[in-house]
Amino acid sequence: MFQTEMRSHLCDHILPFWQKLKDDTNGGYIGFVGMDLVPNPTAFKGCILNSRILWTFSTAARVLNDPSYLPYAKHAFDFLKSFIDKENGGLYWSLTFDGKPLDTTKHTYCQAFAVYGLAAYARATGESEPLGMAMELLSLIESRCRDAIGYGEAYQLDFSPQSNEKLSENGVEASRTMNTLLHVIEAYAELYRAGQDERVAKLTAAALEQVLSTVYNPEKGRLDVFFDGAFRSLIDLESYGHDIEASWLLWDAVNAVIPQEARAPYRDMSLVLADSICKRALTESGVINECEAGKDDERRIWWVQAESVLGFLNAYELTGDDRYLGAVNSVWDSIKRLIIDKRCGEWYVHAEPDGTPANLPIVDEWKCPYHNSRMCLEVINRIHP
Repeated sequence: MFQTEMRSHLCDHILPFWQKLKDDTNGGYIGFVGMDLVPNPTAFKGCILNSRILWTFSTAARVLNDPSYLPYAKHAFDFLKSFIDKENGGLYWSLTFDGKPLDTTKHTYCQAFAVYGLAAYARATGESEPLGMAMELLSLIESRCRDAIGYGEAYQLDFSPQSNEKLSENGVEASRTMNTLLHVIEAYAELYRAGQDERVAKLTAAALEQVLSTVYNPEKGRLDVFFDGAFRSLIDLESYGHDIEASWLLWDAVNAVIPQEARAPYRDMSLVLADSICKRALTESGVINECEAGKDDERRIWWVQAESVLGFLNAYELTGDDRYLGAVNSVWDSIKRLIIDKRCGEWYVHAEPDGTPANLPIVDEWKCPYHNSRMCLEVINRIHP
């Protein structure tokens, strides 16, 4: 029943919404839809949004065994090439609506999501071109976006470091972030599954080890979020959404690249994170956003809810503890009640603490189909009727 409901929500609501945003005139997908549901065809187009659309349609085609989604994936794949800096390598942060460079920042996070989308397209099609492009981007990340300590963040056109305001919040500017490391791992694990390259497996395993040894804070049962260049934590912040996302996403990567006999510490970390969120952040109306210096942000962010369904489902699969299955059902009920925009089938950005939807765009460079589509696809993959 749950699987059927997820399939219907994905195929009848989320994916059709994004299919309508395909820009046949200028390429790619329209980059902005306001709360009034009016698309803006001249809005800029972000690389992260395009990469996530590529991942979504590619994975939908593969998991659902439905080739009708492949033309939409190919459309995103073709436009992704417009983001490539042919002189210096890497991908720009954004383009104008008609495909000209706009924000030429090279961000590790952005490169990683392109790898993720390309790898998914390679898995869906079996084509060598997207796999080759993904491997080239991995080599670029390793040579230009990483030093002896770990992955960096933001760079200029020539990969000279620049300030990281794009992935810094809460009053700090971080030289390294948990967020970027998490999504490098996510991308590399997908790429390993696409190509079975042992170099990719080793790099993924090394990044997982860095999370376990440096980013994971076992005393507080969380991942630290923002760091200086030496990987020292900068702020007392718990990102409930990233922790519950990491609880299943890291375990998924572990299953791809870590031998069975070496997985126990990662399993323990995954369950500590899920247990912590279940106790600290789960409410009757979804999972709250974060806690800074002991003060909770009680907004129900759209992507946090999607990742919570998967994090709690993963914890249930690992433990058989019905508490987690109850959490899955509770969060899904909250999504249906507070987060899904009944007008169009997509999701609001967030619900305020009182339950009212935020007056924010339904589509922008960050508001994408990847979290909620992935929730549906993972549930379909994990739960058999």
